[in-house]
Amino acid sequence: MPLTRRHFSASLLGSSAFSLLPGRALAQKAPVEGVNYVRLAEPAPLAVAGKIEVIEFFWYECPHCNAFEPALDAWAKRAPDDVAFRRVPVWFREEPFGPQQRLFFTLETLGLLPTLHRKVFTTIHGERTRLRTAEDVAAFALKNGADPIAFMTTYNSFGVQTKAQQARQTASAYKIDAVPAMGVQGRYYTNGDLANAGLPPGSNERMLAVVDSLVARMRQGSKA
Repeated sequence: MPLTRRHFSASLLGSSAFSLLPGRALAQKAPVEGVNYVRLAEPAPLAVAGKIEVIEFFWYECPHCNAFEPALDAWAKRAPDDVAFRRVPVWFREEPFGPQQRLFFTLETLGLLPTLHRKVFTTIHGERTRLRTAEDVAAFALKNGADPIAFMTTYNSFGVQTKAQQARQTASAYKIDAVPAMGVQGRYYTNGDLANAGLPPGSNERMLAVVDSLVARMRQGSKA
């Protein structure tokens, strides 16, 4: 199951994640529109032309996003050349979403996502350390070998603020109200509940089977 808007407040007090199970059951049956994924009434803008865009919508404090990350990372590494994958951190109110959005885009701008993106999850979920303020972020940068002054200059930059605003617009276009969730080519959306609908209890990993099916559909140029 995903972490929905109504669960965010409760998640600040505690969290739980369910076990990761393989998505083979879903792979054996074609995903059904309106059951395992939904079609957007109005297509969302694309960031990349000439490729099939796949987006993961996530929140660093979401335990399900944390549990999903290894499978997603492995999927991203094997994604074919015609797929453009990107992550979009969500925002539902300024604290704690705003600082963590800017943290993500600071890492992206400085080329530190490969080394520190997973470290953010580890810091929050493994070390039980909060990353909700600029001071928290500066301490994280210093602890992990980044120049805190340069890091925070980027964190407060117009460029990072612009990326954060664009992320909010993208999530709004997809009507995101739960994470983790995934979007395909500005047209389709799925989350853990949808991907597992009609199947034995499973994990968010099953979203990847839905995404693979939708990518194949877009590759074939199907409008169905």
